[in-house]
Amino acid sequence: MVTAKVGLLHYVLDHVYGAFVHRTRLSTPFFSRGWGGSKLELLETVIKQLFPDLARQNWPPKVIHPTWRTVWETKNSCLREGVFKTPCSEQLMQALPPESRNARIAFLTPKSMSPQNMACVVHLAGTGDHTFERRLRLGGPLLKQNIATMVLESPFYGQRRPVLQRGAKLLCVSDLLLLGSATIEEARSLLHWLDIEVGFGKTGGVHAAMVGSLHPTPIATLPFLSPHSAVVAFCEGILKHATAWDVLRADGSMQQASMTLEEVRERMRSVLSLTDVTRFPVPKNPEAVIFVGATNDGYIPKHSVLELQKAWPGSEVRWVTGGHVSSFLLHNNEFRRAIVDALDRLPWKESPL
Repeated sequence: MVTAKVGLLHYVLDHVYGAFVHRTRLSTPFFSRGWGGSKLELLETVIKQLFPDLARQNWPPKVIHPTWRTVWETKNSCLREGVFKTPCSEQLMQALPPESRNARIAFLTPKSMSPQNMACVVHLAGTGDHTFERRLRLGGPLLKQNIATMVLESPFYGQRRPVLQRGAKLLCVSDLLLLGSATIEEARSLLHWLDIEVGFGKTGGVHAAMVGSLHPTPIATLPFLSPHSAVVAFCEGILKHATAWDVLRADGSMQQASMTLEEVRERMRSVLSLTDVTRFPVPKNPEAVIFVGATNDGYIPKHSVLELQKAWPGSEVRWVTGGHVSSFLLHNNEFRRAIVDALDRLPWKESPL
């Protein structure tokens, strides 16, 4: 009974937070400038090309050449920040806003041993994760276990945010697909750089289900409080209240006959179905996939987490007690444990002779 009441409290907290942030006039809604016109058509084509056969043909990814500056250094560890040109195709590069065309990373590493005897995990951003700080706090304690942390600042976030965008509220639906496509390409190039250029013995990714799916070799894959598809986030969860449905209806009606609100929602489902991770290949080592879901998540329902596990036999789901907001605040130890356990399920890369 007590557990049920606590769970309800966390669920209510998600909705109170969501109402304050998304349903007041304090900020603009998502997609306040509509669908994105021809950019949306381009991105639908690009994402369809990510599926199985072509994805494997596109390996290895483009080589990146980060430029580094040291933020701080001690006798045991070092934090550097780097910049590199996004490795996206020319088509995607031109579609990106100028502010997003250079990727930014933070790289937190232990200094106790060589990379081939260490692991490194690339942390991608959750919705609204604009800075490096939260992810560095998550990865920092793992230095003692010789696990380095690489944090990628997403396009459209932080210093890569377009000047007209407010917070995480993307201006167009096409921006969501563009953000995802560019992040996948950047993460793939980072993992390749960590493997080939730096020589880490193991690698992994947090919030990186698509990247883990497309990677040609086994990596630890750790989707934390993540849906199987953006359809769930924007059409079922709290973010449906933060979406500019009337703007999308008006924009859609300019391109074709007048659309009803239900037709707008169906079009959104169709577009965002391209982000459905269950359509992507099963990762090379599904035993090294650990999903962490929240028992009372107002943003990501349980069924969405279980859809992914069902699609990837051999993967594991773990549950933390709480809602979406409270779990990110209270359960970092459980997230770290999942990172360590997933990496432990990978073999060490053989050292070159």
